[in-house]
Amino acid sequence: MHPLDHQVSTLLRDVAADVVLPRFRALRSHEISEKSPGDMVTIVDGESEARLGEGLAALLPDARIVAEEACSADVSLLEGLGKGVVWLIDPLDGTTNFSEGITPFALMVALLVEGEAEAGWIYDPVTKRMCHAQRGAGAFVNGGRIAGRSTGAPLPVAALAMHFLSPERRADLERRAAGRLTVVPIPRCAGEQYPRLALGQHDIALFERAWPWDHAPGALFLEEAGGRTARLDGSVYRVPDMRPGLLSASSSRLWEEAAEILVR
Repeated sequence: MHPLDHQVSTLLRDVAADVVLPRFRALRSHEISEKSPGDMVTIVDGESEARLGEGLAALLPDARIVAEEACSADVSLLEGLGKGVVWLIDPLDGTTNFSEGITPFALMVALLVEGEAEAGWIYDPVTKRMCHAQRGAGAFVNGGRIAGRSTGAPLPVAALAMHFLSPERRADLERRAAGRLTVVPIPRCAGEQYPRLALGQHDIALFERAWPWDHAPGALFLEEAGGRTARLDGSVYRVPDMRPGLLSASSSRLWEEAAEILVR
């Protein structure tokens, strides 16, 4: 595990207990707004981001903080993401679920060094599941090392995020998947989707949007568990690259199978 695992995990648990859970199913209408169509934000996002940013800055004073809501207000903060040491923060992943009073949702942090995720944390405050990964050192759930596994289902179980796709692309994916994949609803939370791939609940996930805070922690966690996240053409996923289109699977074999069905 990463040398800062205890401190970061404690920070995530504290922020969840102090800021996030007290407002779950207790938000007022004026505390919820829409950043863009279908993209919600709440007062909790901002408060969680501030607390996490303060705590992480104290751990590594020379690291830059790049956080989702700050970037929504000033996209230039994403410039230079591939340089130096960066704390990447998603203060409340699955905000739409949270705003509707349902689960799942998560708090996520990644530590980037020269644009590559060196460590990642995903905390589900409702189930109290802490997922952690360190590059080259494995993936862990609540401190125990895990190895990824498939569902073992007759047809691979696939969660395909189609909300931001064109009707034509959506229809094409549905046609391709018919009879070859078991398509299930997405959890609307990357912080839940990646663990599902690693823990044998889903085999395949397709993402359209590639915001770094959504994918850096989970892609590393999945990779360290033995899975794969890559661009649709098979090229390596780089956190600073925010072009649309990512495909993840619980193993390299299933990734190739998914690409053959959905892309090629």
